[in-house]
Amino acid sequence: MPGTSRMPISLRKSFNTVKRSRPSNTLQLLNLDLLRNIIFFLFVLRWTRRALWKLKGRGVLGTLAELYINVRRISYGYFLRLPGVRTRVRKEVDEALAKMQLKLMPPNATRYLTLPKEGWTEEVVRKELETLANMDHTRWEDGYVSGAVYHGEEDLMKLQTEAYGKFTVANPIHPDVFPGVRKMEAEVVAMVLGLFNAPVGAAGVSTSGGTDSILSACLSARQKAYVERGVTEPEMILPETAHTAFRKAGEYFKIKIHLVPCPAPSYQADMRRVSRLVNSNTILLVGSAPNFPHGIIDDISALSKLALKRRLPLHVDCCLGSFLVPFLEKAGFETEPFDFRLKGVTSISCDTHKYGFAPKGNSTVLYRTQELRAYQYFVDPSWSGGVYASPGIAGSRPGALIAACWASLVSVGEAGYLSSCEQIVGSAKKLADRLHDSPALAAELEILGKPLVSVVAFRARNLDVYDIADGMSARGWHLNALQNPPAIHVAMTLPLSKVWERLASDLEAVVEAEREKERVRIVEGKRAKGKASGDAAALYGVAGSLPNKSVVIDLATGFLDLLYKA
Repeated sequence: MPGTSRMPISLRKSFNTVKRSRPSNTLQLLNLDLLRNIIFFLFVLRWTRRALWKLKGRGVLGTLAELYINVRRISYGYFLRLPGVRTRVRKEVDEALAKMQLKLMPPNATRYLTLPKEGWTEEVVRKELETLANMDHTRWEDGYVSGAVYHGEEDLMKLQTEAYGKFTVANPIHPDVFPGVRKMEAEVVAMVLGLFNAPVGAAGVSTSGGTDSILSACLSARQKAYVERGVTEPEMILPETAHTAFRKAGEYFKIKIHLVPCPAPSYQADMRRVSRLVNSNTILLVGSAPNFPHGIIDDISALSKLALKRRLPLHVDCCLGSFLVPFLEKAGFETEPFDFRLKGVTSISCDTHKYGFAPKGNSTVLYRTQELRAYQYFVDPSWSGGVYASPGIAGSRPGALIAACWASLVSVGEAGYLSSCEQIVGSAKKLADRLHDSPALAAELEILGKPLVSVVAFRARNLDVYDIADGMSARGWHLNALQNPPAIHVAMTLPLSKVWERLASDLEAVVEAEREKERVRIVEGKRAKGKASGDAAALYGVAGSLPNKSVVIDLATGFLDLLYKA
């Protein structure tokens, strides 16, 4: 029409195309917005759920206290990184490590850093072995060591050495090549299952030690939760006194750890806290029978009831109790329920190389069912080297150690273990009575909780307990220093049970000597509670006062490095 402008045909086509595509673009934008909203909602839901679990498990005050501790720890960590502070801390760590090196590496010792050009004769090797065996050390042979060596009698060691020699090259990964080792390993597991009243269908595996057993149980629980419940962010709940191997399992297998307080006077896990911490990500509950620090048996009956109610696995760490706890009742001592007779107990770790008297490198992990055991297996059906299957973390294992373990168990027998329980636990109770009844000791030392097995732990009321530990070290004793709270424990063994009275007498003398030092300090106005004098006082006194443990970690890492310095 005249006077009317018309849109060019090409532009009109483009405009129509845009109009037709607009609904499609709008739909895409709406879908993108919806996806963003869903992701944001899931993010908020996840962290809200975590926050609610935290408040439920720790309470408002507990959550705030935990936040304060974390902020303090992080802030102190930044402080330690300041240039001047970092240099001074590094200097002190290096000085401490230099002192350790002098103790671990005598300067006059001959060192062998390369292979000899020609192999030594047997006579030369034997002579050098004798020199190494007689290096200056704490006299475990005289019973001056807490734990570490649990039997040590010559006849049993001779039998173990003979058993080891017959199977030096044996490896249970080849059961067809070494059928005798397979038979002995299965029998060791069966014997230990019997000790812990395992039901029909129960199963187990032998391992290289308590840590290996605990790692295996945690791995089994994690895999079970993933396969059966789809748990991808696993968590486990354990008493703060539970063995640190559980924390190692948490780090290795990415399992979040919830530590539960074990307050005085019982020093058992706080069951109310355990119950509050359970959530849908929980894969395992843990109890000790007894725990390593204080020798206290947790309330396994209560843990069992909770595990049944919440349909969760319960692991009982009996590595230290091993062949003592099962014999307490028969030996006439007080005990508490702890084994598979409690329906909620699904796995138990037991060290045969402690009070089972087997050579070091032997332990077992036991399961209520074969299905639970299978969750710790590793099977690879497609490897180019062939179908591969192993029962645990290790592949090749020393069949000689299995043979020596089997020889120990059948040699000592039920009567022998009952007798050793009477002697070891009886001596631990006598030591506890001495601590309670002796005027010199009772006024200053306090036993932690009610120990029922072989460990007696005590703390000092007025003195620095680490000074007492150093005083005992100066008298040739090797005792265990504890922290949180500062304390010392004695793990009674057969060698130590023969000299426990000497231990008590030396303890009385050391306590009196420390009292006298304290009196002198007070008179001179130089009271220095928590000072760092000896090795134990220096390490634990400093560690306990630091909100951030990075310095202690550096010291411990340096110590581990020293172990491999030739």
